[in-house]
Amino acid sequence: MMFRRFAVPFVGVAASLSLVVPPGNAQATLDSQISTGTLSHGGPAKVPVAEGYGGAVSTVDLDASKAALSILRQGGNAMDAAVAGAATLGVTEPYSAGLAGGGFLVYYDARRHRVSTIDGREKAPQAMTETSFQENGAPIPFADAVTSGLSVGVPGSVAQWELALRRYGTISLKEALKPAADVAANGFTVDQTFYDQTAQNAARFADFTSTAALYLPNGAPPPVGSTFRNPDLAATYRELGRRGGEWLYEGRLGDELVATVKAPPVRPGSTRVVRPGLMQTSDLRAYRALEREPSKVVYNGMEVYGMAPPSSGGSTVGEALNILEALPKVGLHEYLEASRLAFADRNVFVGDPGYVNVPLKELLSDGFAKERACLIGDFAMPHPASAGQPDGSYTGCQFEGNSITPQATPGDAAKADQADEKPEGPETTHLVVADRWGNVAAYNITIEQTGGSGIVVPGRGFLLNNELTDFSFGPAPGDPNLPAPGKRPRSSMAPTIILKNGRPLLAVGSPGGATIITTVLQILVNRYEFGMSLPDALFAPRASQRNTAATQVEQAFLDRYGPELTAKGHTLTVAPGPPVGEIGAATGLEFLPHGKIQAVAERTRRGGGSALVVSPRP
Repeated sequence: MMFRRFAVPFVGVAASLSLVVPPGNAQATLDSQISTGTLSHGGPAKVPVAEGYGGAVSTVDLDASKAALSILRQGGNAMDAAVAGAATLGVTEPYSAGLAGGGFLVYYDARRHRVSTIDGREKAPQAMTETSFQENGAPIPFADAVTSGLSVGVPGSVAQWELALRRYGTISLKEALKPAADVAANGFTVDQTFYDQTAQNAARFADFTSTAALYLPNGAPPPVGSTFRNPDLAATYRELGRRGGEWLYEGRLGDELVATVKAPPVRPGSTRVVRPGLMQTSDLRAYRALEREPSKVVYNGMEVYGMAPPSSGGSTVGEALNILEALPKVGLHEYLEASRLAFADRNVFVGDPGYVNVPLKELLSDGFAKERACLIGDFAMPHPASAGQPDGSYTGCQFEGNSITPQATPGDAAKADQADEKPEGPETTHLVVADRWGNVAAYNITIEQTGGSGIVVPGRGFLLNNELTDFSFGPAPGDPNLPAPGKRPRSSMAPTIILKNGRPLLAVGSPGGATIITTVLQILVNRYEFGMSLPDALFAPRASQRNTAATQVEQAFLDRYGPELTAKGHTLTVAPGPPVGEIGAATGLEFLPHGKIQAVAERTRRGGGSALVVSPRP
């Protein structure tokens, strides 16, 4: 594939860092564990890159990757493995995923040659209104909303798993949940990331009796290297497998969940203000996971599929790619400016399509992209960038060498900046799976903030989400993301699958709040504009411009590109974390020639990820 020349050079990652699945004894140990169903924490260490045949998986966690791979080895397909991996992440990454959360899933069905998506996003209870996060006409403190029953959305993961398996899978929910139940019962090894995330949440975890009993044994986070078991969650998964989703949406488990939302188990003597939630069992009964048409753009001859609203991931990544394709040159400056403009439009136009008229077709049109591209010059544009006018009537612009003469009229800058940035962190997780038949899943799973609401359902072993904090708190008349009864909050999750000539080429996604969008976008720019391999594209230092005054960057990015970009008018600041200076934790896979698949996870971010293949040899 031909790549355009890029304006900002990249110093690539050394080839020696492109690790593969460990040969010899380590691979034999892994093969033995998978074939016998022994999915404990033992075995080889995580590796970030694996190449091979017959299927592949990449997650942030070795146990989750092994669970998904075990399903592939037993004859399951990519959707079966994706559900099994997601459920296992609910055990080993419980502060980012779980059965009381939600997510977005993009799936390529090789038999139908079709990309589809499943929306398992959490919903607001019917009792929630535009002012539910306000008091006396002002928004309540964000920190108060995070740790509360008020922020708990009606969970979508279980309904999503059942719909995914029913439409595209080959195994039952019980079979898909078995690896996760086994890991919860047998335990996993506490690593530094799990310890750090527990310690960061220790103060609020301590204020709930059920959470403290599970995650603060002896009053402190479990030490690194210890084995952490969650027998309550193991029992919950097994019962859920036997009874099905009705147990949550119409049965006793749902009753217990709602009771916890309405009366969180606050520790006696705690001074924390914990607001009760608005959820009723009728909200659970009314929940449905939805199949939606994916977002789609054609970029450099490839079809890029993503998640349509209520996620803003597919629309914002797609619009930015269209803008970049309209430019005569693409470098890091242009990447930041295209992202800035796409976020300006996201903030004004994207929300739940059941409540907001989202002009998705126009946002992803070539005409709109060319009009927006006219605003990108040789220097960073003033903050904030204005939203555009995706109305179907677009003016062009004239390129003179590498300079651009704007011809478009910008929209309302105040509207573009009205969505205040909330604290971003490493919350959420992402996995990718491919099978021997060519099916591919890209799956973002979340309970929102790291640790969700901080509230464990007593006796059930899982945390409640705090997904409703993704709504705008207001007051903000006209904001498409204000709360409403039954509404799904806008998301930034951006699971992405790329086809070339109708066949899968690449899949990628990441956690990280609104930085998910920029992480996915930058990986694609690295891969297809700057010509990096997928591992180098994923390992490269990151920057995130979300129509904010300062661009958040990783320290390595600042060290390498800071002077050049500062000279172009960009203000750069190290991302706040936690952990400080880290953006995203991506997973991806690429189809290589001759049937080989390359799976890629992070090398160091969030403790590094785990890439595995079914067989390193054809």
